[in-house]
Amino acid sequence: MTSMKRHGALAAASAVLLSLAAPLTAAAAPAGRTALAWGPCPGAAPASRQECATLAVPLDHSRPGGPVIDLAVSRVRSERPGARRGVLLMIPGGPGGSSLDDPSGKGQKLPKEVRDAYDLVGFAPRGMAPSTAVDCGLDHADLAVSRLRPWPAPDGSVEGNLATARRMADACARNAGELLRHLGTVDEARDIDRIRAALGERRVSAWGVSYGTYVGAVYSQLFPQRTDRIVLDSNDDPDPARVSRAWLAGHEQGVEDVFPVFAKRVSAPGHPYRVADTPDGVRREFLRLAAELDRRPLPWPGANPPELNGNVLRQTMLDSLYDPDRFDGLARLMTAAREGTLPPAPAGPPEPVLQNVAAVGAATLCNDVAWPTDPAVYRKDVGLSRKAYPLTAGMPRNAMVCAAWPYPPRQAPVRITGRGPSNVLLVQNERDVATPLAGARRLRAALGRRAVMVTVNSTGHDAYLANGNACGDDTVSRFLATGERPDGDVYCR
Repeated sequence: MTSMKRHGALAAASAVLLSLAAPLTAAAAPAGRTALAWGPCPGAAPASRQECATLAVPLDHSRPGGPVIDLAVSRVRSERPGARRGVLLMIPGGPGGSSLDDPSGKGQKLPKEVRDAYDLVGFAPRGMAPSTAVDCGLDHADLAVSRLRPWPAPDGSVEGNLATARRMADACARNAGELLRHLGTVDEARDIDRIRAALGERRVSAWGVSYGTYVGAVYSQLFPQRTDRIVLDSNDDPDPARVSRAWLAGHEQGVEDVFPVFAKRVSAPGHPYRVADTPDGVRREFLRLAAELDRRPLPWPGANPPELNGNVLRQTMLDSLYDPDRFDGLARLMTAAREGTLPPAPAGPPEPVLQNVAAVGAATLCNDVAWPTDPAVYRKDVGLSRKAYPLTAGMPRNAMVCAAWPYPPRQAPVRITGRGPSNVLLVQNERDVATPLAGARRLRAALGRRAVMVTVNSTGHDAYLANGNACGDDTVSRFLATGERPDGDVYCR
């Protein structure tokens, strides 16, 4: 859905790539290894070391001789071929993210010894342009993040959310085609194994981030002997009974973990957008201001919707807590709204990109697990959530498009277990609004002896190479470069 792990997903898609989306073809899927014809990436700078290729994979992996779709794959080769160990696959977040640009982007932040050891490989998951792409043709208003996330009405009612879910599900069923039914985590994991085979690799190492940690865990469960060194960064709760419902619900605790850090910063003397005199005062002011905007929204030309209402403020809060660098922007908006004036609305991605991301996100979340269809379930859960977690106002337990999804899951969610090689390293910020520590601990427990976890005393989403924490970064880099992993779980101060 504009994905639950929205951070980075929209920036990962590009309007140029979207225009190159490959059509669904009726040709038979190739059996076994398929060679990749590497060439320049569309739109790349002349001096870019990144190469691109296209890989045909089955639309339905249970019918390997049936129709195929295309996956866009990229790579930057090892800087020292003599030291090369294999490939490091960069698994994107989302659902609705792409790692196609990562080998020449964030991959270049990796220490030299890691870049020497691997070809860095990225890809656009099925459904994401420039791979064979999907689009639900949603109404413009339904592309608003505060609409895609199921914020209840100011009085807590969920009827509007259920109507939105039905409208969006109908649009997806009407406009998105057969590929929509074949988007899911297991499909992506099987695509990854096709990429591995096409690269000619017996095993693959991976760096999965956010939703990519769940993809990486599922891949490691389905293909344990084809994994080498697996890093899972900012980890999803793998609860097989709830899957994406657990990820959405995790925002309750994620906000409670991070909001105090925001409140401490913007209550400090001298802060340019000081919200209140104390952290508790910041919390009270946020709740007061959101309630005031529920009653009397402020016009906000250029935004979607074109007003700042209570739920838009709540969604802005959620987005801002992904990264401490965004805290001041939230404080600025709060102080401006209190005075009745607003800064210019932030520019968003082009609508075709939003449509693509929303379709992939919705289909993946809804195809992975069946959501309740009974409105009473959501009314009860939202009421309980609003009382226990007022900052998130019941949104994390509310009805998304999946409540009206027209297709049942094609397979049961994968249960993550400790069976397989002990080659997984989890890295996790202690305070993460999107993938809170509580959910990461559940993935750690599920993996058992296969994994150890590095918990970093940092705030924000994304841990490895994102916080300047030498302890955490060095531990992960050493594992990727040499295979050396801590004997047990580590806490990095």
